Amino acid sequence: MNKILVGMSGGVDSSAAALLLKQQGYDVAGCTLKLYDGNDTGDALTRTCCSLSDVEDARMVCYKIGIEHFVFNFKELFRTHVTDKFADSYINGETPNPCILCNRHIKFEKMLHRALELGFDGIATGHYAKIQREVKTGRYLLMRPADRKKDQTYVLYNMTQFQLEHTIFPLYGLDKSQIRAVAEENGLVNARKPDSQDICFIPDGDYAKFISEYTGRDFPGGDFLDVDGNIIGKHGGVHRYTIGQRKGLGVTFGKPMFVCGKDAVRNTVTLGDSESLMKTVVEAEDVNLISVSDITEPMRITAKTRYNMQDAPGILERAGDSRIRVTFDTPQRAPARGQALVVYDGNIVVGGGTII
Repeated sequence: MNKILVGMSGGVDSSAAALLLKQQGYDVAGCTLKLYDGNDTGDALTRTCCSLSDVEDARMVCYKIGIEHFVFNFKELFRTHVTDKFADSYINGETPNPCILCNRHIKFEKMLHRALELGFDGIATGHYAKIQREVKTGRYLLMRPADRKKDQTYVLYNMTQFQLEHTIFPLYGLDKSQIRAVAEENGLVNARKPDSQDICFIPDGDYAKFISEYTGRDFPGGDFLDVDGNIIGKHGGVHRYTIGQRKGLGVTFGKPMFVCGKDAVRNTVTLGDSESLMKTVVEAEDVNLISVSDITEPMRITAKTRYNMQDAPGILERAGDSRIRVTFDTPQRAPARGQALVVYDGNIVVGGGTII
């Protein structure tokens, strides 16, 4: 690949990715995706991405390094594949990961498709991950980066062989301090810009408020249950709670209690002690495999059920035509329906799926 379109969020990582590719001799252009309607005022938007100021930052970086800049309006696609699904998942008692949805349907599907339509050979982003082709099998592998603290392979497990073949991750061998140094040395306007911390379309982090306003619905309260099914209190709506949550329950019990189950049909939230959150067996559906074409026999692997956790050892096996199962060596805390189960063979991503 020579002609590369770089997805640029306005942050330092994607800006450095464009700069490094240009320095390496690639024919580079940048693009920023307009994904949602939002204002560009106040401090709330300074640590998200895709705001109007982010578009301007990306444009200024492209001007500085001498490359063309595009803005693509993908708002309707983002609404269909990300915000609608995010709201629906919470309403149905799940805990979705919108970054995984965005990567799957927007960045590595629609953006790549648009790039190829415009005559580019592929795309690049500022994700911290590595792509490598295995000579023996010919498969493209998704691998962890050098800086494991910035490892983003968890949110990339849905990438297909075609997408991996047409994608470059220029930052895989660098850490954050090196990225900022490169940006500062080259006078990029966002060299010291803080990293994005929140979901881009919920800058204040209030998921329940967003879902109520987004759907225009009022969600009735219901019963808190203990693990034996006894009513122990009243909750304010299933969409307000996530698996593992302890604070903000609105009820005190004289001891720590955690959300360990949600039933949207019965409108109940189950509470228990910390032991109630522990699970040894986790299954997932809507599976995407990367390093192998199929799971034909049990594999010794490591896996994680949330982005910010250390992967743990266990056994991976098929659990039907469209499901996988991981049996962990030790119980894992609070795997939640809707989150991803991502499986590793050392530094290589085997694949993953949506926890059920």
